[in-house]
Amino acid sequence: MRQNAAPGVQESAPADVRHTVRAVQGAALGWLSRNRAHFALGDDALARDGRVDGSWKPLGELAQVCATLSVRTPPSDPLHACVRDLLAFAWRQTGEGALFCEVQRAEPFATYPLEVYAAFASAGLRHPGYERAAATVAATRGWRLTEQLPTRRLGVLCAERQIGLRRDDEPALLARTWLGGLPEPWTFERASGYALTHVVFHLTDWGRGGPDLPTAVAEHLAHWTPAWLVTCLEGGLWDLACEVAAVAAGVPAAGTDATFEAELAGAWVRIAGVQYASGALPEEDGRVAAEVPHEETVPPRDGASAGGASGFRLCYHSTLMAAFAAGLTLVRWDDAGVPRAYGGRRDAPVKTPTTPTTGGTG
Repeated sequence: MRQNAAPGVQESAPADVRHTVRAVQGAALGWLSRNRAHFALGDDALARDGRVDGSWKPLGELAQVCATLSVRTPPSDPLHACVRDLLAFAWRQTGEGALFCEVQRAEPFATYPLEVYAAFASAGLRHPGYERAAATVAATRGWRLTEQLPTRRLGVLCAERQIGLRRDDEPALLARTWLGGLPEPWTFERASGYALTHVVFHLTDWGRGGPDLPTAVAEHLAHWTPAWLVTCLEGGLWDLACEVAAVAAGVPAAGTDATFEAELAGAWVRIAGVQYASGALPEEDGRVAAEVPHEETVPPRDGASAGGASGFRLCYHSTLMAAFAAGLTLVRWDDAGVPRAYGGRRDAPVKTPTTPTTGGTG
């Protein structure tokens, strides 16, 4: 056991809570696996008037979460194989990277392809041809001057960093975000909540590393994240609650106390209480229950009926975030010396899928 672990972490993460978090994660990943067909790119993925939010965005979010969990779970953990399988599925949807080249030719200054691609690249799934094309565009003044909100721009810089294109714009951008300005805690609301979680995700490469959090920001989070987490839980904002829990899991334990750790542990009991038996988690209270069934029927070949599509849209992101936040929480407790349910080192090499990891040169 590590001797420098924060006492609050160990005292407020008893075995039963740890098992609860593990169960939430396993059930969520099971639901995502059974419903993977909903993440598949359709015929409109390359259409100029296609709905990016309904095609590339969900696939990229699946890749982002699985890329992190594949690093944060040891190969000996049964869930490691599950997330690697989902990641391989998502990569195949892109033609093993070839579709990024096509999107690049159609929309050279769109940033979303790079952001989606970077998630794969961080897991070792790369397409040299696309990276060359992206590097050429990223070197232009037009790309650097693309007008975006600071939080979104941080996401683009995170993506550039993940494929080896480095710039030093992050400190200036961080100061212009809600979290970077160290706001009054009572100004927290849904929009600012999603903004702050994504600032943290971008600075930490979604829990995989990155430049990490400046000291002042880490201290602000250590002080106020428990209150923000409780706010989300009491408001029935389960999707945002999971994102805030993921942020809490990454706050340096040296700066937190027993209350912080107890609130994080308590949050998982409440999240587990609203998770459907199928493993899906609703985005928030008050959604149409009939559209998000407690048990979904998955047709043959992992497909889904037309009637289940709306239910998927209402809970896929919150279910992804439940799996993501649970994984990061378990890593936090493991690092504090809490026994793991499965053996293996956290820093063990990650096995790559059996499918090829690089596409053509495009």
